[in-house]
Amino acid sequence: MTTTTTTGRAPAPRDTGGAVLEASGVTMRFGGLTAVRDVDLTVRAGEIVGLIGPNGAGKTTFFNCLTGLYIPTEGTVRYRGTVLPHRSHLVTQAGIARTFQNIRLFANMTVLENVLVGRHTRTSEGLFSALLRGPRFRKAERDSEDRAMELLDFTGLTDKRDHLARNLPYGEQRKLEIARALASEPGLLLLDEPTAGMTAVETTATRELVLAIREQGTAVLVIEHDMRFIFNLCDRVAVLVQGQKLIEGSPETVQMDDRVIAAYLGTPFEGEPGEAEAAEVRAAEAHSTGTDADQPEEGN
Repeated sequence: MTTTTTTGRAPAPRDTGGAVLEASGVTMRFGGLTAVRDVDLTVRAGEIVGLIGPNGAGKTTFFNCLTGLYIPTEGTVRYRGTVLPHRSHLVTQAGIARTFQNIRLFANMTVLENVLVGRHTRTSEGLFSALLRGPRFRKAERDSEDRAMELLDFTGLTDKRDHLARNLPYGEQRKLEIARALASEPGLLLLDEPTAGMTAVETTATRELVLAIREQGTAVLVIEHDMRFIFNLCDRVAVLVQGQKLIEGSPETVQMDDRVIAAYLGTPFEGEPGEAEAAEVRAAEAHSTGTDADQPEEGN
């Protein structure tokens, strides 16, 4: 693991009083194999928390448990003190939004239309209102478009509003996915490897965007393999190894921990599964996601 100093890291958040997310004893099994084991994690208001670990550590599986894509075998997930339902659209409605490791945009929709999709959990107009297109519906439509344009301006995509999502450069597709997630007005945003495949310039821009999201009052939980990005961004960092939380603390504490360094260098742990077992977990996880796994989750 490459360690870095944390000089230049964002100052601690102003308000870390109330818990936004409380995950308690979250466990996810696929058959007889355990991908996530008894993980506790809290994210407080105003915080940016990092979740790191070697490949196959269970990070995305844990995210899927938090956002209703998976039903945890054991444990509970609470948002602002309320246990979350096991449905992704209801989790979004409650106040948690996410992006995905593999970008899930509506490729043949415009940039603006993609963001408008994210607004559907915050509108109350039903089928008949949409069919009749009365004054109330038209006002709601204008309000949604105004908010979508604000988010495009916030993410630097205003001039791309009429472009098809599939025609955007990779870095801008990442920004669009974040804008769509923010359209649901979340109190907590989950980012799954937001800088994967990015250049150094794009990574720096993403860091500034995440800090700006925090400044607007949204807490952030982020998975990332770029250690410089994580340690210079986050207030706290948790490390998963083999589905278990190894350590949690400040970036300074985590990056100096010998167990973390060993995990990233590949030093084996007692009871570490072999490649065959790890492959079985991945196959079971892919099967549980279903054939529509590559389709975007509306509003997420």
